[in-house]
Amino acid sequence: MQTLKEGVLTLSGSVIAIGAFDGVHKGHQAVIKQAVKKSRISHVPSVVYTFDPPPRHFFNGVQTLTPIEEKLGRISMLGVDYVVVASFDEWYATRPPEDFIYELSKLNPIEITVGSDFHFGKDRKGDVSLLQKYFSINVASPVYCNSGKRISSTRIRQLISEGDFQQSYSLLGWQAGIE
Repeated sequence: MQTLKEGVLTLSGSVIAIGAFDGVHKGHQAVIKQAVKKSRISHVPSVVYTFDPPPRHFFNGVQTLTPIEEKLGRISMLGVDYVVVASFDEWYATRPPEDFIYELSKLNPIEITVGSDFHFGKDRKGDVSLLQKYFSINVASPVYCNSGKRISSTRIRQLISEGDFQQSYSLLGWQAGIE
């Protein structure tokens, strides 16, 4: 797996999964595995586009579940070809949605997978509908645990704050000892 900063990579074709992927939990793993599978079928590289720090940490100071090195290690284990890490800072947060669309166009995606609530660009003005005007978009279905609750980084943070480490580790879906 090759890791690059935003704006550096150019490809003749790709399948991209975009997200903060904080924790690389079971839901994130499903999204990334789906993109990797589609890329293999389509004979193009798989790309994960992620952010450091995660936007929610930048804007709201929420706890980061995985430092970037750990996140990259977990993503690597999922068979991804490239990871683009955008430095989410003051400048990045003020970029218009069109900048992000232009950057994605340099990867020539045959498909982009995002969550249903994905937003991008200054003031979160870009959304799934805007992406669909330019690219083929796959909106990932949420992943639920055995109790029927949606797996999310927010939920995992809540479980950690409540001291329920066993349940939080279960939702993360990583074997002990690889962290």
